[in-house]
Amino acid sequence: MSDILEKILSVKHDEVAAAQKQRSLASLRNDAEASRSDAVLGPRGFANAMRDRIARGDAAVIAEIKKASPSKGLLRADFRPAEIAANYAEHGAACLSVLTDQPFFQGHPDYLQAARAACVLPALRKDFLVDLYQVYEARCWGADAILLIVAALDHGLMAEMEACALELGMDVLVEIHDGQELDAALRLETPLLGVNNRNLRTFEMSLDTTLGFLGAIPQDRVVVTESGIHTPADVAKMRGAGVNAFLVGEAFMRADDPGAELARLFRA
Repeated sequence: MSDILEKILSVKHDEVAAAQKQRSLASLRNDAEASRSDAVLGPRGFANAMRDRIARGDAAVIAEIKKASPSKGLLRADFRPAEIAANYAEHGAACLSVLTDQPFFQGHPDYLQAARAACVLPALRKDFLVDLYQVYEARCWGADAILLIVAALDHGLMAEMEACALELGMDVLVEIHDGQELDAALRLETPLLGVNNRNLRTFEMSLDTTLGFLGAIPQDRVVVTESGIHTPADVAKMRGAGVNAFLVGEAFMRADDPGAELARLFRA
C-alpha cells in the first residue's frame, strides 16, 4: 500500500502555507494567548480529566468524533458533532477527540468548536500537526489538547510544539507506533502517551501493539491505547494488562447511539 501518512503530511504543509497567507502567525498567537483567560475558551484540563477517571478506578475514555477515515471511508452519514459530544458526556466519556482534518477525515474546525460548546468535557484537536501555526490555531478554536505524532515530526520541532502547547495551557497526547518512536516520545514532558494500534503508513491494525510496549513505558506515563477497540473483550484485555485509558472512534461512530455504545463497551 502507498504511504498514506506521507500524502497526508504533504497536504498539511500546503494547508499551513495557505492559512498563513490569510492570517499572520503574530495575529494568531495574540488570540491564542488571550484565550487562556477567556471564560468560554479557557483550557479545561485534558490530562487531569484522564487522571481523575483512572484514580477513581474507571476507564478514561477519549471519545472521538469523526465523520470518515481514509481506510474505512464514510463512518457516519448523519453527523451532528454537538449532539454526539453531549451524548458522550452523558454516558461517561472523560474527554473528546474531534477531527479537524478535512481532506482525509471530512473533519472541520467548526466541529471542534460545536462539540466543545455542547458539554463540559475537555477536547483534543485530532489532526496531523506539522507546524507551530497549527498549535496556535488549536488554542484559538478552543482545543484543550493537541496530538503530536512522532512519525510525523523530528524531535526538535516536536519539543518546540509541546512547549508552545503547554505555555498556552493545553495538554499534549504524543502518539507512537514502534520502539524508536517510543524513545523519542519519552524525551517529552507530557504524561499522555498514546500507542496507535494502527500503522499510519499501511493502516494495518493489531491490539498487540499496545501490549508489547508496556514493559518499556515508565509508570508515571498514562498509556492511551488507540484504535481497534470494538468489544467489551477488547476493553477487558487492555484493562487486565493495566491499560486504563482509551481513544475510541470507529466503534462509536458506526453505532446508532454513540453514547450508548460507549456505555456498552466500558460498563459491561
